[in-house]
Amino acid sequence: MSGRQKAKGKMEEATGKTKEAVGRTVGNERMMVEGQAKKSKGAARQAKEKTKDVFKH
Repeated sequence: MSGRQKAKGKMEEATGKTKEAVGRTVGNERMMVEGQAKKSKGAARQAKEKTKDVFKH
């Protein structure tokens, strides 16, 4: 299950980076901020899963 959550985190992070870049390109600040938030959420999810893995071993 943690592998699925890690993948979900990576996907959120990648989607966030893309959305942030598109927002910056077209000058849409809201899209840029939403992308940054999604990127942060994905990074947090990955960190949480990595922490769980450390305590499992």
